[in-house]
Amino acid sequence: MEAVDSTDSFNIDKIVIWVLLIVLPIFLFFISFLLGRYPVAPVDVVKTILSPIFPSLTVSPSISSIVFNIRLPRIIAALAVGASLAIAGSAFQGIFRNPLVSPDLLGVSQGAGFGAALAILFSMGNAVVQLFAFIFGIISVVITYTISKAYRAGGILVLVLAGTAVSAFFNALISGTKFIADPYDKLPQITFWLMGSLSSVTFDMLAMIVIPLFIGIVVILILRWHLNILAMGDEEARSLGVDPEKIRVIVILACTLVTSAAVSISGVIGWIGLVVPHICRMIVGPDHKILIPASLSFGASFLLLIDTISRTAISIEIPIGILTAIIGVPIFLYLLRKGYSQW
Repeated sequence: MEAVDSTDSFNIDKIVIWVLLIVLPIFLFFISFLLGRYPVAPVDVVKTILSPIFPSLTVSPSISSIVFNIRLPRIIAALAVGASLAIAGSAFQGIFRNPLVSPDLLGVSQGAGFGAALAILFSMGNAVVQLFAFIFGIISVVITYTISKAYRAGGILVLVLAGTAVSAFFNALISGTKFIADPYDKLPQITFWLMGSLSSVTFDMLAMIVIPLFIGIVVILILRWHLNILAMGDEEARSLGVDPEKIRVIVILACTLVTSAAVSISGVIGWIGLVVPHICRMIVGPDHKILIPASLSFGASFLLLIDTISRTAISIEIPIGILTAIIGVPIFLYLLRKGYSQW
């Protein structure tokens, strides 16, 4: 019997992994149309999706409304938000050389939460709530970075500590907003938004985040080679001709863009940016050239699966933030116990 070449086996494994990462979101994309309070048959989904191309196909108006107006924007949003949070978490873990880092490290989620709470408090529309969440998410990171620059000798440590302080500050502002909000009207709206949900996503909301998501994700994908160098340390990066401070700032800006955009339409959803990169690192290894695209795919698939569960598990919709914590915490504890040598 001839021995199997280990190189060939490795290549086959890589091909299988990449096929799965490509097929999984596509498969879940189709399955998500079938499930819900009003189940839709697979043939009806296919006919409805193809009806704009082939007008001769007859489609029920009610099914068409469910597929195009309700489920399609929500499915696209779940894919976009999951991919954004996962890729931002993976990039942050790389530039900070810490596997416990998540996209909200510098206060972006807390800032976005305060912006949304403020807009809800003053009875502004959904578009303004989304805009305020996006703007305040960016403002919080700008404040964090400005504070860190005031302590030039601190470096990454001061940046992380500043992020912790800014997060606590905006959490206090959120609590103050909830304290003065109408307990019968505004307070439930603020609380529900902070728990995370995609139930009210529309195509107009998606249109507002397309550009920042595209810019941020493209920048992270382009710079993913540099994350491997940053993981070696700043001195090693400089010896290889890479400016670690410049790359770090650009990546932070890109991650802030995608995270703020994602949070502005979904609310605060935790654990995606922390757990998904860990899972992908165990599957594809620590090389960011592969890890970043893998996190993009698996993050999109993971949140789409969670969102599908949130709207189908029981008669009422479960906020996504609750499910991601319930599912993410045991996975994270398992990964800690199992341990791995990639870091």
